[in-house]
Amino acid sequence: MASDPHTTANLRRIAQRLLPLIDLTSLNDSDDAAVVERLCARARTPAGNVAAVCIHAPHIPVAKRALVGTDVPIATVTNFPAGAADVAAAAEETAKAVALGADEVDVVFPYGALIAGDRTVGLELVKASKAACGGKVLLKVILETGQLKTPQLIRAASDIAIAGGADFIKTSTGKTQPGASLEAAEVMLGAISDARAQRRWVGFKASGGVRTVSEAQAYLALADRMLGDGFASAATFRVGASALLDDVLICLGLDA
Repeated sequence: MASDPHTTANLRRIAQRLLPLIDLTSLNDSDDAAVVERLCARARTPAGNVAAVCIHAPHIPVAKRALVGTDVPIATVTNFPAGAADVAAAAEETAKAVALGADEVDVVFPYGALIAGDRTVGLELVKASKAACGGKVLLKVILETGQLKTPQLIRAASDIAIAGGADFIKTSTGKTQPGASLEAAEVMLGAISDARAQRRWVGFKASGGVRTVSEAQAYLALADRMLGDGFASAATFRVGASALLDDVLICLGLDA
C-alpha cells in the first residue's frame, strides 16, 4: 500500500528533497540591498542550500557579495513581466544581466503574441536570448501558462521555447493569475518528454503560487510519473518560490 504523503516522516523526506530544488525568489519593485542580503542569507540553511537566488538584475552585485564562498547561483529575469515581443530589447536586457554576473536568466516568452497567432517572434526571442547567454548562462523561458490557458497554446509555447534553445521551461512570472497549475505542468512535461526522445534535455520549473511542501510535492510526483524518479534534480527541476522555504524548514524541524 502506498505511504501517506502527509505523514510527518514523509513530509520531512519530501521537504529535504525539495530544499535543493528551490529558486528562492524576490522580484518586488520595492526590493533594495537589505532585502536582497536577507534573501541571500536565507539561501543557506542548516539542512543545505537552495538551488538559486532569483532577483532583479540591478541587485546582482549585492547578491554576489552576499553569496561569496557559496555555490548558490544567481538568477534574474528579463522581458519581465510583460513578455513583450521586442526581440532586440529582450536580447539586450539578457546580455546586460549576463554582464552583471547572472548565472541563470529567466526570460518571459512573448505569450501575448502567441495568443494573437504569431508563432515566429517567440522562437526568435528565445534564440536571441539564448545567444546572449553566451553558452555559459542557463536560460529558463517563462511561458505564463495562466494567460495561454489552453493545452494547445501551452504545448505550442513549450515546443517553441525548446526549439529556440531553452534550458528550462517555466510556468509563470508569479505576477498574473492564475500562476502555476498541474494541468499546465502536465502539458509542459509532455513536451519535455518528447524532446528527450529526440535527445534534447530540458528542465521544468513550477512558479507562481507554490507555497507549501504539499503543493510542491504534487509537481514532483507528476514529474516522477512522467519522466522517471531520476529526473527531478536541480539540473532539471526547480520550484520558484519564497514562502515555500519557510514550509520546508518547518517540516524539517528548523526555524523558518
